[in-house]
Amino acid sequence: MKNITLSADQRLIERARERAHAQKTTLNQLFREWLVSLTAEEQRTANIDALFTRLDHVNAGGKFNREEMN
Repeated sequence: MKNITLSADQRLIERARERAHAQKTTLNQLFREWLVSLTAEEQRTANIDALFTRLDHVNAGGKFNREEMN
């Protein structure tokens, strides 16, 4: 694992540590989870774009009013 150095407001760091403590984890672990979530978001977007491309041929037949949708 690679170490990095970050800078943040002291109070923000303290609040983040308190949150980590409440979750019985470390600030370091919360940051790792955030990085995973951040990078997974890009993959989810790519997956959704691919789905729309695959479904581009689908035609619902027009617009529907509220009653028809229910």
